[in-house]
Amino acid sequence: MPQSQVEAARLADGVWRQARIAPSGNPGQVILDGAMVVRDGLVAWIGSEAELPAEFRQAGLAQHDVGNRWITPGLIDCHTHLVYGGNRADEFAMRLAGASYEEIARSGGGIVSTVRATRAADEDSLFRQSARRLEALLAEGVTTIEIKSGYGLDLPAERKMLRVARRLGESYPVTVYTTFLGAHALPPEYKDRADEYIRLVCDQMLPALHAEGLVDAVDVFCENIGFSVAQSEQVFIAAGKLGLPVKMHADQLSNIGATQLATRYKALSVDHLEHLSEADVAAMQESGTVAVLLPGAYYFIRETKQPPLELLRRYRIPIAVSTDSNPGTSPSTSLLLMLNMSCTLFRMTTAEALMGVTGNAALALGKADRHGLLAAGRAADFVVWSVESLAELAYWSGLNPCSAIVRGGRFAAVSQKEMS
Repeated sequence: MPQSQVEAARLADGVWRQARIAPSGNPGQVILDGAMVVRDGLVAWIGSEAELPAEFRQAGLAQHDVGNRWITPGLIDCHTHLVYGGNRADEFAMRLAGASYEEIARSGGGIVSTVRATRAADEDSLFRQSARRLEALLAEGVTTIEIKSGYGLDLPAERKMLRVARRLGESYPVTVYTTFLGAHALPPEYKDRADEYIRLVCDQMLPALHAEGLVDAVDVFCENIGFSVAQSEQVFIAAGKLGLPVKMHADQLSNIGATQLATRYKALSVDHLEHLSEADVAAMQESGTVAVLLPGAYYFIRETKQPPLELLRRYRIPIAVSTDSNPGTSPSTSLLLMLNMSCTLFRMTTAEALMGVTGNAALALGKADRHGLLAAGRAADFVVWSVESLAELAYWSGLNPCSAIVRGGRFAAVSQKEMS
Protein backbone atom coordinates (compact mmCIF):
# COMPACT_ATOMS: atom_id res chain seq x y z
CA MET A 1 0.00 0.00 0.00
CA PRO A 2 1.66 3.27 -1.09
CA GLN A 3 2.03 6.06 1.45
CA SER A 4 -0.89 8.05 0.01
CA GLN A 5 -3.18 5.09 0.67
CA VAL A 6 -1.79 4.64 4.17
CA GLU A 7 -2.63 8.25 4.98
CA ALA A 8 -6.13 7.81 3.59
CA ALA A 9 -6.79 4.52 5.41
CA ARG A 10 -10.04 4.51 7.34
CA LEU A 11 -9.97 5.15 11.04
CA ALA A 12 -10.90 2.13 13.13
CA ASP A 13 -12.22 4.26 15.98
CA GLY A 14 -15.28 3.00 17.77
CA VAL A 15 -16.52 -0.01 19.71
CA TRP A 16 -15.44 -3.45 18.50
CA ARG A 17 -18.21 -5.74 19.73
CA GLN A 18 -19.29 -9.39 19.69
CA ALA A 19 -15.65 -10.49 19.83
CA ARG A 20 -13.60 -13.22 21.34
CA ILE A 21 -10.36 -11.54 22.36
CA ALA A 22 -6.94 -12.94 23.27
CA PRO A 23 -5.28 -9.73 24.54
CA SER A 24 -1.78 -11.23 24.76
CA GLY A 25 -2.19 -13.74 21.95
CA ASN A 26 -2.37 -16.55 24.50
CA PRO A 27 -5.43 -18.75 23.80
CA GLY A 28 -5.41 -19.72 27.47
CA GLN A 29 -6.19 -16.14 28.53
CA VAL A 30 -9.21 -14.89 26.61
CA ILE A 31 -12.31 -12.73 26.89
CA LEU A 32 -15.12 -14.74 25.27
CA ASP A 33 -17.75 -11.98 25.34
CA GLY A 34 -15.29 -9.24 24.56
CA ALA A 35 -15.42 -5.67 23.45
CA MET A 36 -12.70 -3.15 22.71
CA VAL A 37 -12.83 0.59 22.24
CA VAL A 38 -10.39 2.25 19.81
CA ARG A 39 -9.84 6.00 19.94
CA ASP A 40 -7.11 8.18 18.44
CA GLY A 41 -4.94 5.24 17.45
CA LEU A 42 -5.02 3.63 20.90
CA VAL A 43 -7.01 1.03 22.77
CA ALA A 44 -9.16 3.14 25.10
CA TRP A 45 -10.81 0.20 26.87
CA ILE A 46 -10.94 -3.62 26.65
CA GLY A 47 -12.96 -6.17 28.57
CA SER A 48 -16.27 -7.99 28.76
CA GLU A 49 -18.95 -6.33 26.65
CA ALA A 50 -21.34 -6.52 29.60
CA GLU A 51 -18.96 -4.24 31.51
CA LEU A 52 -18.55 -1.64 28.75
CA PRO A 53 -18.49 1.76 30.52
CA ALA A 54 -21.43 4.05 29.90
CA GLU A 55 -19.24 6.68 28.22
CA PHE A 56 -18.60 4.23 25.37
CA ARG A 57 -22.25 3.30 24.89
CA GLN A 58 -23.18 6.60 23.31
CA ALA A 59 -24.84 6.39 19.91
CA GLY A 60 -22.25 8.58 18.22
CA LEU A 61 -19.48 5.98 18.41
CA ALA A 62 -18.94 3.76 15.38
CA GLN A 63 -19.92 0.14 16.00
CA HIS A 64 -17.82 -2.72 14.59
CA ASP A 65 -19.67 -6.00 15.10
CA VAL A 66 -17.13 -8.74 14.41
CA GLY A 67 -19.65 -11.56 14.56
CA ASN A 68 -17.97 -13.62 17.28
CA ARG A 69 -14.67 -13.67 15.39
CA TRP A 70 -11.36 -13.73 17.25
CA ILE A 71 -9.15 -10.68 17.88
CA THR A 72 -5.45 -10.96 18.68
CA PRO A 73 -2.61 -8.45 18.79
CA GLY A 74 -1.00 -7.73 15.43
CA LEU A 75 1.58 -10.39 14.59
CA ILE A 76 5.31 -9.68 14.96
CA ASP A 77 7.98 -11.11 12.65
CA CYS A 78 11.04 -10.57 14.85
CA HIS A 79 13.83 -12.00 12.65
CA THR A 80 13.96 -11.30 8.91
CA HIS A 81 16.47 -10.53 6.18
CA LEU A 82 13.72 -9.10 4.00
CA VAL A 83 15.79 -6.57 2.02
CA TYR A 84 18.05 -8.09 -0.63
CA GLY A 85 18.53 -8.22 -4.38
CA GLY A 86 17.70 -11.16 -6.63
CA ASN A 87 16.98 -14.68 -5.42
CA ARG A 88 18.68 -18.08 -5.32
CA ALA A 89 16.06 -20.32 -6.88
CA ASP A 90 18.53 -21.66 -9.43
CA GLU A 91 20.88 -22.68 -6.62
CA PHE A 92 17.98 -24.45 -4.96
CA ALA A 93 17.51 -26.45 -8.15
CA MET A 94 21.25 -27.21 -8.28
CA ARG A 95 21.20 -28.55 -4.72
CA LEU A 96 18.24 -30.77 -5.54
CA ALA A 97 20.23 -32.09 -8.50
CA GLY A 98 23.08 -33.05 -6.16
CA ALA A 99 25.42 -30.05 -6.22
CA SER A 100 27.26 -29.41 -2.96
CA TYR A 101 27.46 -26.06 -1.18
CA GLU A 102 31.14 -25.86 -2.17
CA GLU A 103 30.33 -26.49 -5.84
CA ILE A 104 27.66 -23.80 -5.78
CA ALA A 105 30.03 -21.35 -4.09
CA ARG A 106 32.79 -22.04 -6.64
CA SER A 107 30.34 -21.25 -9.43
CA GLY A 108 29.70 -17.83 -7.90
CA GLY A 109 26.65 -18.81 -5.88
CA GLY A 110 25.81 -18.79 -2.20
CA ILE A 111 25.72 -15.62 -0.17
CA VAL A 112 28.24 -14.04 -2.56
CA SER A 113 25.60 -14.06 -5.30
CA THR A 114 23.12 -12.23 -3.03
CA VAL A 115 25.79 -9.72 -2.05
CA ARG A 116 26.54 -9.12 -5.72
CA ALA A 117 22.86 -8.63 -6.60
CA THR A 118 22.22 -6.40 -3.58
CA ARG A 119 25.21 -4.18 -4.31
CA ALA A 120 24.18 -3.88 -7.97
CA ALA A 121 20.56 -2.90 -7.26
CA ASP A 122 19.74 0.78 -6.86
CA GLU A 123 17.61 1.83 -3.90
CA ASP A 124 14.35 1.98 -5.85
CA SER A 125 14.86 -1.49 -7.31
CA LEU A 126 15.74 -2.88 -3.90
CA PHE A 127 12.64 -1.26 -2.44
CA ARG A 128 10.38 -2.79 -5.10
CA GLN A 129 11.81 -6.27 -4.64
CA SER A 130 11.53 -6.09 -0.86
CA ALA A 131 8.05 -4.52 -0.88
CA ARG A 132 6.65 -7.54 -2.69
CA ARG A 133 7.84 -9.79 0.13
CA LEU A 134 6.61 -7.40 2.80
CA GLU A 135 3.14 -7.22 1.27
CA ALA A 136 2.76 -10.99 1.61
CA LEU A 137 3.61 -10.81 5.31
CA LEU A 138 1.29 -7.88 5.96
CA ALA A 139 -1.62 -9.69 4.33
CA GLU A 140 -1.37 -12.33 7.07
CA GLY A 141 -1.63 -9.88 9.95
CA VAL A 142 1.96 -8.77 10.54
CA THR A 143 1.98 -5.24 11.98
CA THR A 144 5.56 -5.18 13.32
CA ILE A 145 8.72 -6.52 11.69
CA GLU A 146 12.46 -6.57 12.20
CA ILE A 147 14.62 -6.21 9.08
CA LYS A 148 18.35 -6.95 9.11
CA SER A 149 21.08 -5.73 6.82
CA GLY A 150 23.95 -8.09 6.00
CA TYR A 151 23.87 -8.61 2.24
CA GLY A 152 25.81 -5.45 1.44
CA LEU A 153 28.95 -6.08 3.50
CA ASP A 154 30.38 -2.66 2.69
CA LEU A 155 29.28 0.73 3.96
CA PRO A 156 27.40 2.00 0.87
CA ALA A 157 25.44 -1.22 0.37
CA GLU A 158 24.65 -1.72 4.06
CA ARG A 159 23.45 1.89 4.19
CA LYS A 160 21.28 1.27 1.14
CA MET A 161 19.69 -1.81 2.73
CA LEU A 162 18.90 -0.01 5.97
CA ARG A 163 17.53 3.02 4.12
CA VAL A 164 15.19 0.72 2.20
CA ALA A 165 14.07 -0.92 5.44
CA ARG A 166 13.25 2.49 6.93
CA ARG A 167 11.45 3.46 3.71
CA LEU A 168 9.30 0.33 3.88
CA GLY A 169 8.18 1.37 7.35
CA GLU A 170 7.29 4.83 6.05
CA SER A 171 5.41 3.52 3.01
CA TYR A 172 3.44 0.63 4.49
CA PRO A 173 1.22 0.18 7.56
CA VAL A 174 3.86 -1.62 9.59
CA THR A 175 6.37 -0.75 12.31
CA VAL A 176 9.89 -1.61 11.13
CA TYR A 177 12.86 -2.10 13.44
CA THR A 178 16.27 -2.24 11.76
CA THR A 179 19.19 -4.42 12.78
CA PHE A 180 22.75 -3.95 11.53
CA LEU A 181 24.19 -7.34 10.55
CA GLY A 182 27.44 -6.26 8.95
CA ALA A 183 29.04 -9.31 10.60
CA HIS A 184 26.91 -11.71 8.57
CA ALA A 185 29.57 -13.12 6.27
CA LEU A 186 33.02 -12.29 4.98
CA PRO A 187 32.82 -10.25 1.75
CA PRO A 188 34.92 -11.62 -1.12
CA GLU A 189 37.31 -8.67 -1.07
CA TYR A 190 38.25 -9.57 2.52
CA LYS A 191 38.93 -13.26 1.88
CA ASP A 192 41.19 -14.65 4.64
CA ARG A 193 41.13 -11.25 6.41
CA ALA A 194 38.26 -11.69 8.84
CA ASP A 195 39.86 -9.70 11.67
CA GLU A 196 40.43 -6.79 9.35
CA TYR A 197 36.82 -6.90 8.19
CA ILE A 198 35.55 -6.94 11.78
CA ARG A 199 37.60 -3.81 12.47
CA LEU A 200 35.89 -2.17 9.50
CA VAL A 201 32.48 -3.18 10.85
CA CYS A 202 33.24 -1.89 14.34
CA ASP A 203 35.26 1.23 13.62
CA GLN A 204 33.63 2.61 10.48
CA MET A 205 30.40 0.95 9.35
CA LEU A 206 28.48 0.73 12.62
CA PRO A 207 29.35 4.23 13.92
CA ALA A 208 28.46 5.82 10.57
CA LEU A 209 25.14 4.02 10.19
CA HIS A 210 24.20 4.69 13.81
CA ALA A 211 24.96 8.39 13.37
CA GLU A 212 22.57 8.43 10.41
CA GLY A 213 19.76 6.98 12.55
CA LEU A 214 19.58 3.73 10.62
CA VAL A 215 20.30 1.20 13.38
CA ASP A 216 18.02 0.01 16.18
CA ALA A 217 20.03 -3.09 17.17
CA VAL A 218 23.15 -5.06 16.21
CA ASP A 219 23.39 -8.74 15.25
CA VAL A 220 26.27 -11.08 14.41
CA PHE A 221 26.50 -14.56 12.89
CA CYS A 222 28.70 -16.43 15.37
CA GLU A 223 29.44 -19.83 13.89
CA ASN A 224 32.28 -21.94 12.48
CA ILE A 225 31.35 -20.75 8.99
CA GLY A 226 30.66 -17.22 10.25
CA PHE A 227 32.61 -15.24 12.85
CA SER A 228 34.42 -16.49 15.92
CA VAL A 229 33.42 -15.78 19.51
CA ALA A 230 36.32 -13.31 19.83
CA GLN A 231 35.36 -11.49 16.64
CA SER A 232 31.69 -11.42 17.65
CA GLU A 233 32.62 -9.93 21.01
CA GLN A 234 34.34 -7.05 19.27
CA VAL A 235 31.05 -6.25 17.51
CA PHE A 236 29.18 -6.38 20.82
CA ILE A 237 31.69 -4.05 22.44
CA ALA A 238 31.28 -1.58 19.58
CA ALA A 239 27.49 -1.76 19.90
CA GLY A 240 27.70 -1.19 23.64
CA LYS A 241 29.73 1.98 23.16
CA LEU A 242 26.85 3.35 21.08
CA GLY A 243 24.18 2.19 23.51
CA LEU A 244 22.70 -0.29 21.04
CA PRO A 245 21.13 -3.62 22.10
CA VAL A 246 22.57 -6.82 20.64
CA LYS A 247 21.28 -10.16 19.43
CA MET A 248 22.95 -13.18 17.84
CA HIS A 249 22.61 -15.92 15.24
CA ALA A 250 23.74 -18.69 17.60
CA ASP A 251 24.17 -22.46 17.78
CA GLN A 252 22.53 -23.24 14.46
CA LEU A 253 25.18 -25.57 13.07
CA SER A 254 27.46 -26.16 16.05
CA ASN A 255 28.10 -24.96 19.60
CA ILE A 256 31.20 -22.77 19.79
CA GLY A 257 30.09 -20.69 22.78
CA ALA A 258 27.90 -18.18 20.93
CA THR A 259 25.01 -18.18 23.40
CA GLN A 260 27.37 -17.92 26.37
CA LEU A 261 28.86 -14.79 24.82
CA ALA A 262 25.45 -13.35 23.97
CA THR A 263 24.15 -13.79 27.49
CA ARG A 264 27.21 -12.08 28.99
CA TYR A 265 26.21 -9.02 26.97
CA LYS A 266 22.51 -9.31 27.92
CA ALA A 267 21.47 -9.99 24.32
CA LEU A 268 17.82 -9.41 23.51
CA SER A 269 17.68 -12.76 21.77
CA VAL A 270 19.67 -15.69 20.48
CA ASP A 271 18.26 -17.16 17.27
CA HIS A 272 18.21 -20.65 15.62
CA LEU A 273 19.55 -22.69 18.60
CA GLU A 274 19.52 -26.25 17.28
CA HIS A 275 22.79 -26.98 19.17
CA LEU A 276 21.91 -25.20 22.42
CA SER A 277 23.16 -26.84 25.65
CA GLU A 278 21.62 -26.86 29.11
CA ALA A 279 24.37 -24.53 30.36
CA ASP A 280 23.43 -22.13 27.59
CA VAL A 281 19.76 -22.24 28.56
CA ALA A 282 20.61 -21.60 32.20
CA ALA A 283 22.65 -18.57 31.12
CA MET A 284 19.68 -17.33 29.04
CA GLN A 285 17.46 -17.55 32.10
CA GLU A 286 19.92 -15.45 34.08
CA SER A 287 20.29 -12.79 31.37
CA GLY A 288 16.64 -12.62 30.32
CA THR A 289 17.51 -13.51 26.74
CA VAL A 290 14.69 -14.71 24.46
CA ALA A 291 14.97 -17.86 22.32
CA VAL A 292 13.97 -17.21 18.70
CA LEU A 293 13.19 -20.40 16.78
CA LEU A 294 13.26 -20.38 12.99
CA PRO A 295 11.49 -23.45 11.62
CA GLY A 296 11.64 -22.22 8.02
CA ALA A 297 15.43 -22.51 7.93
CA TYR A 298 15.31 -25.85 9.74
CA TYR A 299 12.91 -27.14 7.09
CA PHE A 300 14.62 -25.64 4.06
CA ILE A 301 18.13 -26.91 4.79
CA ARG A 302 16.75 -30.30 5.91
CA GLU A 303 18.17 -30.02 9.41
CA THR A 304 17.58 -33.02 11.68
CA LYS A 305 18.69 -31.75 15.09
CA GLN A 306 15.83 -29.91 16.78
CA PRO A 307 16.19 -27.01 19.21
CA PRO A 308 15.97 -28.33 22.81
CA LEU A 309 12.35 -27.34 23.43
CA GLU A 310 12.03 -29.24 26.70
CA LEU A 311 15.06 -27.45 28.14
CA LEU A 312 13.64 -24.08 27.14
CA ARG A 313 10.34 -24.99 28.79
CA ARG A 314 11.99 -26.26 31.96
CA TYR A 315 13.93 -23.03 32.40
CA ARG A 316 10.89 -20.92 31.43
CA ILE A 317 12.67 -19.19 28.57
CA PRO A 318 10.35 -17.01 26.44
CA ILE A 319 10.21 -18.54 22.96
CA ALA A 320 9.58 -16.47 19.84
CA VAL A 321 8.97 -17.76 16.31
CA SER A 322 9.88 -15.97 13.09
CA THR A 323 10.17 -16.48 9.34
CA ASP A 324 13.92 -15.78 9.00
CA SER A 325 12.82 -14.61 5.54
CA ASN A 326 16.00 -14.72 3.42
CA PRO A 327 17.06 -15.87 -0.04
CA GLY A 328 19.38 -18.71 0.94
CA THR A 329 17.90 -20.79 3.75
CA SER A 330 14.32 -19.62 4.39
CA PRO A 331 12.66 -17.96 1.38
CA SER A 332 9.40 -17.70 3.28
CA THR A 333 6.95 -14.82 3.39
CA SER A 334 4.34 -16.54 5.59
CA LEU A 335 4.43 -16.16 9.36
CA LEU A 336 1.28 -18.29 9.61
CA LEU A 337 3.16 -21.14 7.92
CA MET A 338 5.87 -20.75 10.56
CA LEU A 339 3.21 -21.28 13.24
CA ASN A 340 2.34 -24.58 11.60
CA MET A 341 5.99 -25.59 11.22
CA SER A 342 6.87 -24.70 14.80
CA CYS A 343 4.16 -27.11 15.94
CA THR A 344 4.77 -29.91 13.44
CA LEU A 345 8.58 -29.77 13.31
CA PHE A 346 9.48 -28.55 16.80
CA ARG A 347 6.47 -29.97 18.69
CA MET A 348 5.45 -26.62 20.13
CA THR A 349 1.90 -26.27 21.40
CA THR A 350 -0.43 -23.95 19.52
CA ALA A 351 -0.42 -21.63 22.54
CA GLU A 352 3.39 -21.49 22.53
CA ALA A 353 3.40 -20.79 18.80
CA LEU A 354 0.89 -17.95 19.08
CA MET A 355 2.78 -16.36 21.96
CA GLY A 356 5.87 -16.76 19.78
CA VAL A 357 4.55 -14.29 17.21
CA THR A 358 2.95 -11.86 19.69
CA GLY A 359 4.16 -11.22 23.24
CA ASN A 360 7.39 -13.20 23.12
CA ALA A 361 8.30 -11.77 19.72
CA ALA A 362 7.91 -8.30 21.23
CA LEU A 363 10.29 -9.34 24.03
CA ALA A 364 12.80 -10.52 21.43
CA LEU A 365 12.80 -7.01 19.96
CA GLY A 366 13.07 -5.34 23.35
CA LYS A 367 9.71 -3.71 22.59
CA ALA A 368 7.28 -5.48 24.92
CA ASP A 369 6.16 -2.08 26.18
CA ARG A 370 4.87 -1.20 22.71
CA HIS A 371 3.80 -4.40 20.93
CA GLY A 372 2.31 -7.82 21.51
CA LEU A 373 -0.46 -6.86 23.94
CA LEU A 374 -3.89 -5.28 23.67
CA ALA A 375 -4.49 -3.10 26.72
CA ALA A 376 -5.83 0.35 27.53
CA GLY A 377 -3.33 2.97 26.47
CA ARG A 378 -1.50 0.67 24.05
CA ALA A 379 -1.40 1.06 20.27
CA ALA A 380 -4.45 -0.32 18.47
CA ASP A 381 -2.54 -2.94 16.44
CA PHE A 382 -4.72 -6.01 16.04
CA VAL A 383 -6.10 -8.64 13.69
CA VAL A 384 -9.62 -10.02 13.35
CA TRP A 385 -9.62 -13.71 12.43
CA SER A 386 -12.45 -15.71 10.83
CA VAL A 387 -11.76 -18.91 12.78
CA GLU A 388 -13.68 -20.93 15.35
CA SER A 389 -10.56 -21.67 17.39
CA LEU A 390 -7.24 -19.83 17.65
CA ALA A 391 -5.57 -23.19 17.12
CA GLU A 392 -6.62 -22.85 13.48
CA LEU A 393 -3.96 -20.18 12.99
CA ALA A 394 -1.35 -22.91 13.44
CA TYR A 395 -3.47 -25.71 11.97
CA TRP A 396 -4.08 -24.46 8.45
CA SER A 397 -1.34 -24.51 5.85
CA GLY A 398 -1.92 -22.10 2.97
CA LEU A 399 -5.16 -20.59 4.24
CA ASN A 400 -5.24 -16.96 5.37
CA PRO A 401 -8.21 -16.38 7.70
CA CYS A 402 -7.67 -12.63 8.24
CA SER A 403 -10.88 -10.61 8.20
CA ALA A 404 -9.41 -7.25 9.15
CA ILE A 405 -6.06 -5.80 10.16
CA VAL A 406 -5.77 -2.59 12.15
CA ARG A 407 -2.46 -0.89 12.75
CA GLY A 408 -2.16 2.33 14.74
CA GLY A 409 -5.94 2.64 14.90
CA ARG A 410 -6.42 2.56 11.12
CA PHE A 411 -7.54 -0.22 8.83
CA ALA A 412 -4.39 -1.58 7.26
CA ALA A 413 -6.03 -4.31 5.26
CA VAL A 414 -9.52 -5.70 4.98
CA SER A 415 -10.64 -8.84 3.17
CA GLN A 416 -13.75 -9.05 1.02
CA LYS A 417 -15.62 -9.96 4.22
CA GLU A 418 -15.05 -6.50 5.65
CA MET A 419 -16.27 -5.77 9.15
CA SER A 420 -19.39 -3.57 9.26
